[in-house]
Amino acid sequence: MKSFVKMVFIFLLALPLVGQANHSWNGYHWARIKPNLIEFPNNPYRFDLKVVDNLTPDWKTSLDIAKGDWNTPQKFDLVPFNNLTTPVNLVVVNGFYPNKKCNTVTGTTQVCNSAYGRNGWLGLATIYITGGVHITKGTAKMNDSYFNSNFPKYNNPNERLHVLCQEVAHTFGLGHQSENFNLSLDTCMDYSSSTPDDDSSSHPNEHDFVMLNSIYNHYDSFNSYSTTSTPALAMGPDPVDHGDPNSWGQLVSQSRDGRSSTYERVHGPQSKSVTEVYWTEETAEDCRSCDHRFHHDEE
Repeated sequence: MKSFVKMVFIFLLALPLVGQANHSWNGYHWARIKPNLIEFPNNPYRFDLKVVDNLTPDWKTSLDIAKGDWNTPQKFDLVPFNNLTTPVNLVVVNGFYPNKKCNTVTGTTQVCNSAYGRNGWLGLATIYITGGVHITKGTAKMNDSYFNSNFPKYNNPNERLHVLCQEVAHTFGLGHQSENFNLSLDTCMDYSSSTPDDDSSSHPNEHDFVMLNSIYNHYDSFNSYSTTSTPALAMGPDPVDHGDPNSWGQLVSQSRDGRSSTYERVHGPQSKSVTEVYWTEETAEDCRSCDHRFHHDEE
């Protein structure tokens, strides 16, 4: 009987989850070679991703919670996910603030916040890609021009965590589970805004970890993440300021409700940057089909 139940659980795990399709971000992932020594015996594909904290003190709690969420899928007690591991082990190291441009550093994800202006976006993530799918560096930005007392809808701890959790996850290759802001899938990878009394969209869910294990279930011929104990910090100038909408490149896709846009900029042969932008509800409603960089009202 136990063997039969186990087989049923394995079969259910293999089925696509209702309303939760493949949400890999175009197969983007950090490249990893097969290690000589297995550091994580329960998951041989696991690796340390350096996340550099350039945040002001009021954002550090959100990053700490997001780190704990993404590193410990075992907290989910639903069978058969209770023994699930994650291939991405976030290691947070201190960076510098202010770092408004969020200067990129090869092999790391840089996390920043600043008052970028009432330009319509709450958060954005940029990844640099080589060879079509391999991430070489990333940034996640939160726009303090909306996370302040003038915008209580956004400026609450749960919505701050929702945005940070999602933007950081984009930098290791996760896309959105849902792009309908009226539909909550109980994950920070959906668009359902969190309120002070509801944090259901402020944390990852089981399907996020199923997806991560699917994305990272192989090895590559090189490492694109930082393998040093202390990664280089963003101290020098960065040739591209991804807080500047004109630097994002060409609009390549936009969600039906207008909350999310994806842009690509080609830097050279086999090299590009991809930027995902999460817009405010007001900006999306103003003109759902417009390129919001050039069409939004000041909130």
